[in-house]
Amino acid sequence: MKQFCCAVCLLASSLFYVANVSAEVTTPPPTASGVLLEQMSQASNSLDYEFGYVSVSKQGVDSLRFRHALFEKRQFAQLLQMDGPRLEILQRDNQISYFEPGLEPFTLAGDHIVDSLPSIVYADFVHLAQYYDYIPVGRTRVADRLCEVVRVVSRDSTRYGYVVWIDTESKLPLRVDLLDRDGEALEQFRVISFVVDPQVMNVMQGLQKVSLPPLLAVPLSEKAQFDWSINWLPDGVSEVSRSRRNLPGIDEPIEGRMYSDGLFSFSVNISQAGVNNSERYIRTGRRTIYTDIRNNKDITVVGELPPATAKRIADSVVFKAQP
Repeated sequence: MKQFCCAVCLLASSLFYVANVSAEVTTPPPTASGVLLEQMSQASNSLDYEFGYVSVSKQGVDSLRFRHALFEKRQFAQLLQMDGPRLEILQRDNQISYFEPGLEPFTLAGDHIVDSLPSIVYADFVHLAQYYDYIPVGRTRVADRLCEVVRVVSRDSTRYGYVVWIDTESKLPLRVDLLDRDGEALEQFRVISFVVDPQVMNVMQGLQKVSLPPLLAVPLSEKAQFDWSINWLPDGVSEVSRSRRNLPGIDEPIEGRMYSDGLFSFSVNISQAGVNNSERYIRTGRRTIYTDIRNNKDITVVGELPPATAKRIADSVVFKAQP
């Protein structure tokens, strides 16, 4: 089980990285659905609003409240778990602070709360248009609001897809389904009630002066050249970062490359093989952990990928010592 422990740790550390994928090919002209998705992203970052919503996944159903406000060009947001232990996440400008029972509060750098709205809400749709199709589906109602429905599908069919319901008036997302390649829903974000009102900022004014926990320093990782490469990646995926680091309880260093297409991210990690290891994978919702053994090395792919894509990436890893 060593490789799976390593993979989980590496997946957690990957949250510190922000994908910055540059486009080198010609961007196609925007479609009506592409413009609508861009308007959704802009509205989510500029309006004062409050969502009451449920997050549905294979792990269960969570009830949450999300507030967002813009004051003097400064971003303020609050995410609150409504059931069970009080979990609260606060954003002030580019600092995200976490408060959870039993854990010391901490702050990370970021431009939005990654645990809140689905990641597609903050995507660069101009860039993604090179690799994804935006397909209009029609109109329907969500939370008693008329919505435009758009599907987001990768052209090479190697990644998951989304269906997004966008309020025709405010352009805010009211429902987002993450689908696997067979069309089965892996996760669902669904708004139950919402309000768009400048008064939301009045509720959040205290965030301007509240004392937040200190910014958590990300450990420095060793930059190095690796003796392995990857011969196949899905279209539009590029390397974001690489590192060689020792994880707690692991004697041998782990080499990792982080990849993203601007919507989904994953890492490829190489470590010394353990005893009695074999090919295996674990899938929990959108995340897959796939491990294979070759050249006495554990090759582990961790991230937001279908298992078949993770296996294909692992199979394409080539060591310099290989013929």
